Amino acid sequence: MGEGWLLMRIQGIPLRIHPSWFVILGLVTVLFQQQYSAQFAGQASLLSLWLLSLATALLLFVSVLLHELGHSLVAIAHGVKVRSITLFMLGGVATVERECSTALAALQVAAAGPLVSLVLAGLLLQGSHFVSHLSPMAGEMVEQLGGLNLMLGLFNLLPGLPLDGGLIVKALVWQHTGSQRRGVQVAAAIGRFLSLMAIGMGTLLVLRGGGFGAIWLVLLGWFGLGASRSQLQLLSLETALRDLKVREAAGRRFRVLEADASLKELSGVRRSDPSNQPADWILVCDRGRWKGLIDDGALQSLPVQRWEIEQVGDHLQPLASLSSISESAPLWQAALKLEEPGVNRLLVLSDAGLPSGTIERPELSEAVLKRLGLRLPTALLDAARRQGSYPMGLALGQVARGIAGSLPAEPGSPPATPPAISSAK
Repeated sequence: MGEGWLLMRIQGIPLRIHPSWFVILGLVTVLFQQQYSAQFAGQASLLSLWLLSLATALLLFVSVLLHELGHSLVAIAHGVKVRSITLFMLGGVATVERECSTALAALQVAAAGPLVSLVLAGLLLQGSHFVSHLSPMAGEMVEQLGGLNLMLGLFNLLPGLPLDGGLIVKALVWQHTGSQRRGVQVAAAIGRFLSLMAIGMGTLLVLRGGGFGAIWLVLLGWFGLGASRSQLQLLSLETALRDLKVREAAGRRFRVLEADASLKELSGVRRSDPSNQPADWILVCDRGRWKGLIDDGALQSLPVQRWEIEQVGDHLQPLASLSSISESAPLWQAALKLEEPGVNRLLVLSDAGLPSGTIERPELSEAVLKRLGLRLPTALLDAARRQGSYPMGLALGQVARGIAGSLPAEPGSPPATPPAISSAK
């Protein structure tokens, strides 16, 4: 789902409207108009009924927005940045940069949305009696909104992902077992079961002549099924990135020259590089000791006549100028470093601090997918290496930011920037 159009900002949170929202706004308006026309036949003009229907539909989505704001404001209170709230065809979605780092915080964020809806339902249903004395039509609208908020709150408490009830189950299992992973597995399994039930019931209703509600039930089931599957896929990627070490994914995209080698030898090495791949690094040794690296700057700045005289050892850059990582570090830390601006390759260091290899996004992806039982064609890996990207759009950097953001912050450590995790209604 795309981001949609920016409508406004509420407490610094961008509110966006997805194009599909206008479809459901129109459908809901028509449904309300049919109901009001039957209920207030002869009591109001056709235009008044249409305006009342549109107002009811818009206020319903204001209720959805308040529901999402409930999640968002509690998330902000726990130090989680909210990227946006988007209204779309199936309701609303609050997109956050990371999950909460504790089960209790996750529980509070998940419960905030349904709590807002249930409080709204109580206020609206109580207020409808007073409003009915002033205007029967307005009173009916308020009562409708109260009932719909009650349904919204209760529906979202169903205990399966991606609903709030599923997030609550995940947090409770996490709190009880100490394993966030186990919480996701349990909540996703329940979500899958509920989604299949919704699809089955909706399909039966459609076959028996059910109308819009039956089709809507099938759509909700498909959405829930996809969301549950996405949660499990994300869990698999996170598990692989946590369990694998950098050494298990590292390649060797560097060559070695002695410090007394001439620039002409460097030129010969460069001519042998594949033309369709990024050039290997050239690391320089002096009698077995690492001295630094050399790039092509010396070849470009000096005339060819001097290449045979000049030595590479006179044109070195320090190895510390390269982004590096320990071979014993978890793989998600490498993915996180590869998200830094301009970084497409890391120098892998042994436990003794010596160069032992390199790692790029394609190698990282290959190791993760291999752990999941998948193998990528060489052509895909080569194409990704040329582009400096993950093959097949695999967003491992975002997953790594999510892992980093879910870890308890240490005193004085900078905040991580994790991926968007959405909760749809």
